[in-house]
Amino acid sequence: MLLAVVGLASPAAAAPPPEDQQISAEKNAANQIAALQSIKKSLTAAEAKVDSQLVVAARMSKNRATSSAVPLLDNGVEATSAGKVLVDIRATVSDGLLKDLANAGAGVKSVSERYGTVRAEVPLSAVTAIAARKDVRMVEEAGGAMTAREVDRNDKRKPESKEEKAARIEQNTREALTERAGAIDSEGNRAHNADSARADIGVTGIGVKICALSDGIDSLATSQAAGELPAVDVLTGEAGGGDEGTAMLEIIHDVAPGAELGFATAFNGDASFADNIRALRFDLGCDIIVDDIIYFAEPYFQDGIIAQAANDVIADGALFFSSAGNEGNVVDGTSGHWEGQYVNSGQVVGKFAGYAHDFDPGPGTQVFNPLSRESANVPVILNWADPQDASANDYDLYLLDSAGNVLSQSQNYQTGVQDPYERVQTPSFGGAGMKVAVVKFTGEDKYLSLSALRGRFSDQATLKAFVTPGVTFGHSAARGAFSTAAAPAKDPLPFDLETGDPANPAGPFPNAYDATSKLERFTSDGPRKIFFEADGTPIPGGEVRQKPDLTAADGVRTSVNGFDPFYGTSAAAPHAAAIAGLVLSGNPGIDPEEVREALTSTAIDIGEAGVDNRSGHGVILADRVLGYTGASPQPLAVAETPKVTPDSGSEYLRPGDTATVSLPVTNVGDGTAVSTSVVLTTSTPGVTVTPRAQSYGTIARGDTVVKDYRISVPASHEVGVPVQFATRVTFAGVLSPRTSTFSVGVGQPSDEVQTFAYGGAPIAIPDNSAVGASVAIPVSGLGRASKISVSIDGTTCNTTPGSTTVGINHTYVGDLVGTLTSPSGATATLFSRNGGSGDNLCQVVFDDAAAAPISSVTSSNAPFTGTWRPTTSVDALIGAPADGSWTLLVADRAGADTGTLRAVSLHLNGYV
Repeated sequence: MLLAVVGLASPAAAAPPPEDQQISAEKNAANQIAALQSIKKSLTAAEAKVDSQLVVAARMSKNRATSSAVPLLDNGVEATSAGKVLVDIRATVSDGLLKDLANAGAGVKSVSERYGTVRAEVPLSAVTAIAARKDVRMVEEAGGAMTAREVDRNDKRKPESKEEKAARIEQNTREALTERAGAIDSEGNRAHNADSARADIGVTGIGVKICALSDGIDSLATSQAAGELPAVDVLTGEAGGGDEGTAMLEIIHDVAPGAELGFATAFNGDASFADNIRALRFDLGCDIIVDDIIYFAEPYFQDGIIAQAANDVIADGALFFSSAGNEGNVVDGTSGHWEGQYVNSGQVVGKFAGYAHDFDPGPGTQVFNPLSRESANVPVILNWADPQDASANDYDLYLLDSAGNVLSQSQNYQTGVQDPYERVQTPSFGGAGMKVAVVKFTGEDKYLSLSALRGRFSDQATLKAFVTPGVTFGHSAARGAFSTAAAPAKDPLPFDLETGDPANPAGPFPNAYDATSKLERFTSDGPRKIFFEADGTPIPGGEVRQKPDLTAADGVRTSVNGFDPFYGTSAAAPHAAAIAGLVLSGNPGIDPEEVREALTSTAIDIGEAGVDNRSGHGVILADRVLGYTGASPQPLAVAETPKVTPDSGSEYLRPGDTATVSLPVTNVGDGTAVSTSVVLTTSTPGVTVTPRAQSYGTIARGDTVVKDYRISVPASHEVGVPVQFATRVTFAGVLSPRTSTFSVGVGQPSDEVQTFAYGGAPIAIPDNSAVGASVAIPVSGLGRASKISVSIDGTTCNTTPGSTTVGINHTYVGDLVGTLTSPSGATATLFSRNGGSGDNLCQVVFDDAAAAPISSVTSSNAPFTGTWRPTTSVDALIGAPADGSWTLLVADRAGADTGTLRAVSLHLNGYV
């Protein structure tokens, strides 16, 4: 296969084929590209709004002549057995659009009103009709994405099935519970001097929240059972699928064990990714956000929606770290990237329009840039210097084999409202002779970027490969982001990136990084050229962003299966983020620009002399950074759950009662809390608190002090309405004050349980759709609830597929997420993809008082019965009036399994 690009030529070309074979290949290529261009010229107005690969796939499914004209074409469009394809619909999002998608048989995966995108699985036959809507701007094949984990690219083993993954996770959970606890530590902890810095300076990450975005956290419960991870604040419904997120969180926790953790998936589309970046900051309060994802359609020359979301949280004071990527670099000869001005070759490669780009910067003409034979299953991406949503210059991209057969094409129209972007995918088997051609269909000569992500441009026969630096792109290259390169912490990468490569470097463990340390050969190089502001405004003269910024460890251990060791800039970014977490912890209130100065000023130069385009400023060491900022251990005094003792001797607080509130305050920080005091107030009318404030004195690290307060509740207070309290804990330190709230129930809970059941017909649960199936449960005559539990009912429990006697019949319960919503709009997650390959929920109760969490179930528990603690508290819904309509939503978040929601009940206790 061949690709056309300009830059540095690579060595050792093979002998050229006979001239008649070259002429035949050129004619073959021209004829097949002409056939594809004829499709482009014949598109309807609706088809012009559809990704060309989807259009060609639909045309070829109906027209044998088209298929025979391009016999080896593979558009890479993956359709399910039901003929559905995953697409991103760029549109004005409305209820009408979503309703019409459902009527068309679409399964909605995610919706972003902010970014005008619906990701859905739709019938291929319905794509054009969807595009014909006035509110739809474009229907694209779902934007591909990948993590920055480095794996053996020549490993052709069959991917793990959903059932195999579930069985593995269950086995790992059992082993974690019985065999080990917290025994695995990242070698980056030592290589970055983080362990010694924590011991010497006494800073652990307290007071900081670090949140990760990746594919998923399938093994989160396993890691927690093993003692590898504490509680993780997961954005509701955004746990994702996969385990790279779990491995990243383990790295963060190893380096900054005192930090709070959070997570959201980045794999539900670019718009969902951008939404989740913002939600981690503005909803979960994350101080540092780190990701390891790249979307292929992220623009090279402008900040796209993901980078804009990163810019938003950076502007709000958060630090944002991202993997630089594993796409290689020019110095190590491992990249497939070229940038430069379009040069008209004068060669027409199609029937209707377009001259091929000339990659040869010399006197010769070369319209192809060749790929290495091991560049298998890699995305090849073409961008040019037009603003997003506004390209009126039309370029196309073709992938061909040595005989001139078109293997893949991307020839979308650019008429002034589209993106300057085309993408093809190389075959999964790779092969000799692959090449790429860039054709300007119409428009001006523009600056181009062509990247074979994790592939290489490599000399072939009569073709030279041209490469240039700068493969790093997307949100990692945002102005304020920390783009992170990788250097091995211990053992070298245990496989060659391509056959015949030089040996991979080793790391310093058990020592720390120094000036002799080496970069990974796959780490991506910069810089990144930017020509437009985020809103599309041209930047006069353009902007060159020095990327990557920093280097950190990879090749480290985690407890997560498949990530021991964990290679790639995916592992490097969380190390850097965690070290920044130590800086924030030891210097509360430090300006983000001071953090940048500290990280970059103290980094050890390990690449070319000075700041370079592979390592950035160099590899960071925790002790140097913390010393530079003058970090010191900080106290953190927080109020804990109080104990309420009514003077009446009853265990229940009633209207008219007086009571003692014993309020404990614990110093969970790294330093001693001195001059600690608490102000306790209530917003509930008529309730008094005495005294309002008390001194708690000095509280040593880890210690707790308890003080008593007196409260009185008026006789007129309504039973069931909780008393709302607020605490304000102050102490000597910049993390002061810390505020929190708690509530105390008023009235004696009734022993009588009232049951309210869904009484409608069974509802099918849409497969692989976030929309899910929902049922309404009306509640009346209760008033306020003192206790809540939820049951998935059934008369006879079994694992029979399609059973009509269970509450939820569904194969592979591990696909399901169940969410309860109260009349006030508050929500609780009952279960979240628990149970693996087990089938059916029947007579299972979700109760906060249960001994075991639902996260601990395995397929061996099927059919799932008994009483379990829900994923999040259902009693947290107590407080507002219970009368009204409650809703249970059950969503299937993975493919290939189906079922029905049949019987569910809400069990509520009122008050005496």
